[in-house]
Amino acid sequence: MNLNKKLIDIKNRIEERSKDSRSSYLKKINFSSDQSKSARNNMGCSNIAHAFASCDKAQQNQGANGGTVIGVVTAYNDMLSAHAPLKDYPDVIKASSEKRNAIARVAGGVPAMCDGITQGEPGMELSLFSRDVIALSTAVAFSHNVFDAGVCLGVCDKIVPGLVIGALTFGHLPMAMLPAGPMPTGISNSEKSVNRKKFASGEIDRSALISSEQAAYHTSGTCTFYGTANTNQLIMEVMGLQLPSSSFYQPKTQERQLLIDKTVECILNLKDKGIKMGEMLDSKSWVNAIVALIASGGSTNLAIHLIAMAEAGGFKITIEDIDEIASFVPIITNIYPNGTADVNEFHNSGGVSAFIGSLLDGGYLFEDVQTLLGKGLNVYRNKLEIHDGDLIWENTSFILDQSIIRDTNNPFRQSGGLRLLDGNIGKGIIKTSALKSPDKVIKAPAMVFDDQEDVLKAFQSNKLNKDLIIVVRGQGPSANGMPELHKLTSPLNVLQSKGFEIAIITDGRMSGASGSVPAVIHVTPEAINMGAIGLINDGDLIELDINKGTFKLLVDDDILKNRTHAEINHLHNGVGRELFRAFRDKVGTVETGASIFS
Repeated sequence: MNLNKKLIDIKNRIEERSKDSRSSYLKKINFSSDQSKSARNNMGCSNIAHAFASCDKAQQNQGANGGTVIGVVTAYNDMLSAHAPLKDYPDVIKASSEKRNAIARVAGGVPAMCDGITQGEPGMELSLFSRDVIALSTAVAFSHNVFDAGVCLGVCDKIVPGLVIGALTFGHLPMAMLPAGPMPTGISNSEKSVNRKKFASGEIDRSALISSEQAAYHTSGTCTFYGTANTNQLIMEVMGLQLPSSSFYQPKTQERQLLIDKTVECILNLKDKGIKMGEMLDSKSWVNAIVALIASGGSTNLAIHLIAMAEAGGFKITIEDIDEIASFVPIITNIYPNGTADVNEFHNSGGVSAFIGSLLDGGYLFEDVQTLLGKGLNVYRNKLEIHDGDLIWENTSFILDQSIIRDTNNPFRQSGGLRLLDGNIGKGIIKTSALKSPDKVIKAPAMVFDDQEDVLKAFQSNKLNKDLIIVVRGQGPSANGMPELHKLTSPLNVLQSKGFEIAIITDGRMSGASGSVPAVIHVTPEAINMGAIGLINDGDLIELDINKGTFKLLVDDDILKNRTHAEINHLHNGVGRELFRAFRDKVGTVETGASIFS
């Protein structure tokens, strides 16, 4: 099918907008490429000896004499179930490299925090900033400057975007991403959600809730709902930075082990062909990434991360680009929280390969992009198969369950799961893919809070049992690092189930797995930067019109002019928050990716 003309127009617009920044980036990586070719030859003999001192004698000589070297950057730690399997990856990569006459060295590790642990806790204020710390750490790792290619090991929320930003700084090298895969399915996500609501309403106690959560998060691997971590994986695959079908094979499977080995083979092939990561990811790759986000009903966090990642490669993507793509790209998956299936069921129903095939057939993806396999995207629609101990992709993958994946001519929804809202409060986005009535108009009085804990107290005191729009301000990147307000999802679901008209407006974030409550998030300008969200008072009438793309504070301008902005004062002591003052002072707006680099 012919490619959708609107996608071509958006691609062209991004290219025109990014003409200068992309040109500057390409000049930078070409300069780095020229410099790196002679780096090891010109490096001091002591420097070379240090670089390969921990290798065996043969590899010491190989490295000193110009042998191919792969740098590995790992986000392994035991605190993330999704990252625990990465512990053994470097040994597999080293063995795979050695049998191909190359050397692999762990260049460095990057910090990786689990949002599942820090949700609703003070440490969550470091979460978004950890992305840029990871980018910096990736740069430190590759700064040894003895590498011919790179492999980045990471899975979850801010980790993959941080690795990509850091890797693009070394875009003169070929780079690959390696995930670990999801854990086996525990209790269903819907049962888990029901138990959370029961706890919020006092129907079950803490011990029962802990047992429920442990039945859901029960072993190594990615969480099985379609949150930010799994959205990362799907997008990396669609962009060709991971091998076909690599996202959702479980840890410890034969396929997973062979995918590690095959990635090494592919990255060495790209090196031999002179294919650079920074050139490989062109404007078509980034448009495909946005399409994948929208068509899968993915995490709202990627609306921030895609902007920041693309910027690292010289492309200027706007939230308006994402909104426009969402206006015509259909949702073709039904994965929790947008549906009932988890990622294992999605994978078994055809998975990412069937998803890509459906979008290609519908004209919603650019096929002529560079990938790890050195081919266009068409091979990514094929099934992963094992032949004689090797992976091949020859036979087309088909949709096996239309209740989980569909063709674009029979989508679950005709347009995508994110919407940009504009109005006198500012700009914000709303995730519509999980809403039962995404086209309704919501008009209700505001109740204003400066902290999610205060919302929970009001809920427990039965002060929220009415139609209302909850405003949680002072949660933006400059105020306190923009933590996810995940604790609010269950109590707000309880209020919904009682029949109340409930919505939320915040300059913060919601969890990548949320969306069942109408939530206008990422509101900019944020309150601490004199945004209009800081002028809202209790009882003010607010109107959300998702269909029209507006949200309005229904208060006369003359009244607003006489109001003073709310003072935003947060305690930044404890769990390392003191160290991140420089980030809070420097960070850009969510429209520019909430990055310290922009």
